[in-house]
Amino acid sequence: MEFKNVYFLGIGGIGMSALARYFLHEGYAVAGYDRTRSHLTDELGAEGAAVHYEDDVRLIPGKFLDPADTVVVYTPAVPEDHSEYCYFREHGFCIEKRSQMLGHLSEGKYVMAVAGTHGKTTTSTMVAWLNRVLTGGGSAFLGGISKNFGGNLVLGGGRRLAVEADEFDRSFLRLYPDVAVITSADADHLDIYGTHEAVKEAFSQFVRQIRPGGSLILKQGVDIVVDNPEITVYRYSFDETCDFYARNVQLLEGGHYRYDLVTPSGVIEGCTLGIPGWVNIENAVAAVASAWCAAKAEGARLDADKLRDALASFSGVKRRFEFYVNTPRQVYMDDYAHHPRELAATLTSVRRMFPGRRITALFQPHLYTRTRDLYAEFAEALSHADEVLLLPIYPAREEPIPGITSEIIAERVAVPCRIVDRDRLADEVAAMDTDVVISFGAGNIDACCSALAEQLKMKS
Repeated sequence: MEFKNVYFLGIGGIGMSALARYFLHEGYAVAGYDRTRSHLTDELGAEGAAVHYEDDVRLIPGKFLDPADTVVVYTPAVPEDHSEYCYFREHGFCIEKRSQMLGHLSEGKYVMAVAGTHGKTTTSTMVAWLNRVLTGGGSAFLGGISKNFGGNLVLGGGRRLAVEADEFDRSFLRLYPDVAVITSADADHLDIYGTHEAVKEAFSQFVRQIRPGGSLILKQGVDIVVDNPEITVYRYSFDETCDFYARNVQLLEGGHYRYDLVTPSGVIEGCTLGIPGWVNIENAVAAVASAWCAAKAEGARLDADKLRDALASFSGVKRRFEFYVNTPRQVYMDDYAHHPRELAATLTSVRRMFPGRRITALFQPHLYTRTRDLYAEFAEALSHADEVLLLPIYPAREEPIPGITSEIIAERVAVPCRIVDRDRLADEVAAMDTDVVISFGAGNIDACCSALAEQLKMKS
């Protein structure tokens, strides 16, 4: 890249911070703005990035004000009238979306992309970990904090590059993968797409961009048009017979499972996953399918022993099925789920893991538009719990919509449900008769996790 400096608008986002870390590692000067200070922005500052938190052109470091030396990377969450964004646009800077920059960095790599309206962060992180254990190398740009790698950026030797392919504002259409996983194509981001059909068409376009000779790994039952004649299509599932699936699934203590993994080239017996939950077995099947395709493209076969070791040692992703308390008397876990399908899948998985136990769901709706479009589906999904506490809607980038509040979900939930303020959540839960507690949401409900864990540990 011909630029010396990289400036990020929205530098604290999980995907943006990974890019910022990459450029710091490569010796570029890095600076940026974010609306909110966080542990990610603090870490970037400690690593050498200059970060500020007010939208003020005067706060941009002087060396980043020359368009000949600086490229600007922005997240779609930055509004069009953002003063720094307007300054860069009006002064002739090269401005690229995160997805465009990721597309540049993937050139010359064997790209292993994971797309889907849910499930992609855990699956892409598994792909990165499998690459590391199976090959000793591989790089990755991840959408969450990997516990194995201790971050969201993985740098390693070899051509394999694992990436999370984000469908938000069609960002994934900047990628041209060699192997692509599609975990789901549900109705989401309808503020961007308008209709579910438009969402599915975007995924179909993503499939068309898989490179000739590449592979698509599509979850069984996902209904999208596949019309790329130059690729091989494989199907995967949890335990339904297809190209890749799990069989002989046995529930172990603490919600873990033992299973055999079926692939087109044979069965890998006696697999266990380092994290609990049947939904993660499904994610693991997809990740193994991706690694299988990569090995096939390299003229190799999966090493069964190494694969079993990789699965068993996978530690998961922060805020994805993350346990804080797990005892016979009390369980507390936190999950990023913010779409009805994710909520239903996680609650169903937890019900299987802890049969006969009472489940309390804590949910913070994310975005007014998503709540407007899916409030009935949210209510149906949350009704898989035994009781529900709802927080007010987390607005993120949006202004309030009249009549759209957490109440329109609460009044449709089929189990006891009430609304509490976030700053009262830990105390409210502490006063309840709880057994298995799960917090959900993509907003700031995670700021309550430590307080919730402390309260619930006292009950265990």
